[in-house]
Amino acid sequence: MAVQSEAVPLSQVDVVLGTFFEAKTACDVDGTMAYFAPDMAAYIDATLGWDFDSYASLRAVFEQYMPGWAPPARSYASKILAGEDSALVHMVDTPELFGGELRILAAVDFAGGKIVRWVDYWDSSAYDTGLYNQFRTPAGTLPADLKDALVPTRAAAELVTAATALYQAFASADASAAAAAMHTDVVFADMALRTQVIGRIETTRYLHRVLGLAPYGAASTLRHAVGGRRGGGFEWTAGPHAGHLPGITALELDASGLITAITSVYDSRQIDPASRQSLLDAAAGQPG
Repeated sequence: MAVQSEAVPLSQVDVVLGTFFEAKTACDVDGTMAYFAPDMAAYIDATLGWDFDSYASLRAVFEQYMPGWAPPARSYASKILAGEDSALVHMVDTPELFGGELRILAAVDFAGGKIVRWVDYWDSSAYDTGLYNQFRTPAGTLPADLKDALVPTRAAAELVTAATALYQAFASADASAAAAAMHTDVVFADMALRTQVIGRIETTRYLHRVLGLAPYGAASTLRHAVGGRRGGGFEWTAGPHAGHLPGITALELDASGLITAITSVYDSRQIDPASRQSLLDAAAGQPG
């Protein structure tokens, strides 16, 4: 049974985010800030530990960096999985913005048509080490609170159901339970490990190998969900074996609620080298 290709109407959130990226790429500070609520909860980069917890602090960072973004600098969405009040955004910042290509999964929440919470997740393993050390918040002062408690989950019920089922399977390292939520032709990707698996059978085999080691796997905790009935994502925190690393998993659903695509990202630079190698070996199917 092939994944059905069905046109899904754009939500207002899709439209708003599309024009948001136009304003950001145009380096229009006023235009960009017009999309955020004056009483916004936060704009956070979970990888760098940047936590802008007010409208004024976010405006200040755009005022600092936007003047240096010269063409062909672009910030754009490659895919938006949206509901009425929240979205999971696949997005790209080109190297002209922060010195390297950033491929990001972002959780975005809206209230009253304005953005109230935005959290970026990306893997820094290919990012320049000098820039990483320059931009990243010192380890002892990284924000532990990503403000998900301040903004209630208002994702579509279908997305929450699928996300909860998958999270529970991942957290208990139960690959067979995860498979029960998947479409036959599911595509699974781990952006941090640069791995992709196609089909439910191969994905189940892959998960059997990695769920005991992956940050999104055993002992992880579910924090927040965003998106609509055909897609979105859930934010999670890894268990002790992965240093309580934060991350996100994007989901796409078919009309019956089966998962057709799963994409996870986290900052693999923060996993200790021995654990990362064990995870890579498991992903490749090598014996531990």
